[in-house]
Amino acid sequence: MSPADRYYVTTAIAYANNKPGLHTLYEVIGADAIARWHRMKGDETYFLTGTDEYSVNIATTAEKLGKTPKEFVDEMVVLFRAAENALLISPDRFIRTTDPDHVAAVHEMIRRAYASGDLRHGTYEGWYCPNEGFKAPSDLIQDASGMHCPNHPHATLQWLTERNWFFRLSAYQERLERYYAENPNWVQPEYRKNEMLSFIRSGLEDFSVSREGAPWGIPFPIREDGSSSQLPDGSWDPAAGTVYVWFDALTNYVTGVGFPADPDRFERFWPADLHVIGKDINRLHTIMWPAMLMSAGLALPREVWVHGHLLLQGERMSKSLGNFLDPIDVVGSLGADGARYVTLREVAFDRDTDVSWDSFVRRYNADLANDFGNLVNRTVSMTNRYFEGVRQEPGPGGVLAAAWETAAAAYRQKFDCLLLHEALAALWEFVGAANKQVETEQPWTLAKAMKAGDAEAEARLRAVLGDLVEACRLVALAAAPFIPTAAPRALTQLGYEYPYGADGNGGPALLDELRWGAHAAEAGRVTIAEPLFPRLESEPTTPAAG
Repeated sequence: MSPADRYYVTTAIAYANNKPGLHTLYEVIGADAIARWHRMKGDETYFLTGTDEYSVNIATTAEKLGKTPKEFVDEMVVLFRAAENALLISPDRFIRTTDPDHVAAVHEMIRRAYASGDLRHGTYEGWYCPNEGFKAPSDLIQDASGMHCPNHPHATLQWLTERNWFFRLSAYQERLERYYAENPNWVQPEYRKNEMLSFIRSGLEDFSVSREGAPWGIPFPIREDGSSSQLPDGSWDPAAGTVYVWFDALTNYVTGVGFPADPDRFERFWPADLHVIGKDINRLHTIMWPAMLMSAGLALPREVWVHGHLLLQGERMSKSLGNFLDPIDVVGSLGADGARYVTLREVAFDRDTDVSWDSFVRRYNADLANDFGNLVNRTVSMTNRYFEGVRQEPGPGGVLAAAWETAAAAYRQKFDCLLLHEALAALWEFVGAANKQVETEQPWTLAKAMKAGDAEAEARLRAVLGDLVEACRLVALAAAPFIPTAAPRALTQLGYEYPYGADGNGGPALLDELRWGAHAAEAGRVTIAEPLFPRLESEPTTPAAG
């Protein structure tokens, strides 16, 4: 296979300090839809997500609960996996920074940075966020109550003085500026790239890659004199310290595809085609991470997509603030397909978006229950009623065929640009056109004339229902990355087999299946109409947050 035939997509790994909120898993839902899209198109796709499990805060929390840090993160991972399973997330690997192969990968990255002359020993003095690590004064907020981390405003900052290893980020300023110039689209959206360029041009400072006196972390593999810190019994000298959490966490992307133990696999899948991350960690992924890769002699990812935050009444959803939606409860109310759809339709994938539970329910009822669900239901019902369930052929031309050409092109273009919310909007414009066709053509009136012996009305009715069946088939397949269990159920009702696996693998190339009339010559029968998305008559209360 050529590089174009494979696709490697990652999310940021989630901080395993609490059960996840829907806002935590938002990018995972988006990345899962992207992975399914590529699998269905026929690309050999690898999707990586997981958890970031080392930090002072996790160790402190575990101690307060009378648990070891590993016991605590194991419990948190169970909650993450349960929430992802409920949302039908289908990673090829769920990576944990406590995994043994990840420890080996981090050690190799440290050794390569040292061999490149990019590590130096020095003393660091400054503010330390227990959730995020060392923070420059320019990254903090100061008010009457003191200094705060903007991403963790309720965490107590610590003023620390430590002797640590530093990565010479300052040495990479010109190389990073040149890379940005030569690869103008590698950070998207454009305005997020410009933010990072401005930061680079303001001057880069070296950053710490080790901690002293923090036992919960990956052992630092090198002593101050450059010798290995591994002891004769295979353990690691605690005096060498531990690897700083961000250097550790960023390395997961290469660990996940075999670095350094499986060079064939690594060569196959690296560089990543897409990192999907939140705006608060943009600098880490588009300044620190590329410098680390350059130092290690590794290629940089092809694209980093930076999404915004979910806001509730203008305030960022946060576990610490308690203003978040519980994904298990959202799935309980809307179903997995409904939860996935409304999240990716309501929340813009390129910027902050203010949402509410009411807006989610309205979107579910309008788009899924009323528009698409009702379209499938009445198409199947009318085919049963007027033609005893025999599926009619779509016509080669006509209003819906033309509308599909426009909608399909817009859907593909928006999806390929990762504007997932706009891709769905384009697809649902076509759903609206199909519903409008029902009202315009009034099949029930044509059926009445057909029953009275009007041959022209019968031909017209067959054409209308054939086009409606085809419209439903195409929408179900195109929307399958977003609604992966509803799509097969819709195809079944239309009398078609769903040719893809539960994660989107297998089956024919999706773009071939999305041609109008791709199966026009195949005879078949619809089944019984059953609601795909039952309408929420009484809107449920907001799912509990905590």
